[in-house]
Amino acid sequence: MKPTQMFPPELLMRAQDVKVAFLDVDGVLTDGRLYFSEAGETLKCFHTLDGLGLQFLVRAGITPVIITGRDSPALRNRLKALSIPRAFYGVEDKGQVAEQVLQELGLGWHQAAAMGDDWPDLSMMLKAALVVAPPQAHSEVLAVAHWVTQKAAGQGAAREFCDVMLIAQGAYVKLLQPYAQPATRAPDSTPEPRGTTP
Repeated sequence: MKPTQMFPPELLMRAQDVKVAFLDVDGVLTDGRLYFSEAGETLKCFHTLDGLGLQFLVRAGITPVIITGRDSPALRNRLKALSIPRAFYGVEDKGQVAEQVLQELGLGWHQAAAMGDDWPDLSMMLKAALVVAPPQAHSEVLAVAHWVTQKAAGQGAAREFCDVMLIAQGAYVKLLQPYAQPATRAPDSTPEPRGTTP
């Protein structure tokens, strides 16, 4: 099966050496809207496309790191289900936290990608080698993005971010292949009629 995803060569070049991907949550992994229950609990809606994309990054040797200014049980449960261990909640200076992660991993900003949608994300986006934003991001964020996704936030935008890195590093086709195999026909278990010769 031939992949249908295509990105500009200059964008793929930026993604070739990426080893860590920083992502915001609200307005990136969600559509940015906040829902509150009667008890005051924050409710969030996530897309399975994005979740699988984050898992594919891990399988390709790229570390996804979630850095968000908020916190909620819904988010923690989602990241736990995806087995994403590196997540930072209630962060004011995202660039500083990203810098600490890079030092821990022994990496530099030239090996980092970042996706965000609003001003608090700029401190990490302005330093990263690959910068991506969803289409509804603030204009100042759109101005610094190397790529604006076709998919909306919370609707596959983060998956598109992941796909850029996977394609650039030659992992996309390898990951796709097991899912793209034609289904094998199950053996016919119908018993032969008695008295006949196959």
